[in-house]
Amino acid sequence: MGDAPRYRRPAYSDPASFDRREGGADPADISQAAHDTAHALVNQGRDAADPEVTERFVRLAETEGIEAIAELWAHSPARSLAGALWRIYALRAAIQKSPERMSEYYRLGRSHSAPSAIAGVAEPPTAEEMNRLTDRLLAGMYAGDIDVAFDRAGAFCRVIARGQALWADKTHVEQRDAKVLTDKANRLVKTAEELESSARAFRDGSLD
Repeated sequence: MGDAPRYRRPAYSDPASFDRREGGADPADISQAAHDTAHALVNQGRDAADPEVTERFVRLAETEGIEAIAELWAHSPARSLAGALWRIYALRAAIQKSPERMSEYYRLGRSHSAPSAIAGVAEPPTAEEMNRLTDRLLAGMYAGDIDVAFDRAGAFCRVIARGQALWADKTHVEQRDAKVLTDKANRLVKTAEELESSARAFRDGSLD
């Protein structure tokens, strides 16, 4: 890590618990802290213009833990830099958890989506390619156009969601499993809409 600053795991376990503690932080302060850390992280990564720094920020969930990132940003508004960052980190963690299955959803969803939705993906996409793609989506926050990173992540969510919905329609999938998968697809579409809304807000200068 060299002399670069370390982003350490937060000491608290649940943002909602702050207003239950005597003398605890005000929820508005917690919200402001989420805002400030998100903007500081992205700005530092972009100002550095260093691939090694970008790589460190991409790997933040591995070094600090996805739970720590959730504690920082998961309760932020969906249409905010902190909220969008959380969604992309959570998406990457979900892909890393089941890259083989996600690549199957992606192949199926891609066959029913515009081929230009996500550029630069190998055909057919492998599990390794899925991991590389989510790394590139996240790296775009630190080394590319932020609104483009949001839009690309949203498009990726839509492709995966489409694949999940189509998979749920397969005859060999049990009804209970199909419902669970359809619910996941619906939530992923909502995530796509939230990321796309953040992209529009960034472009018009209203993103918090």
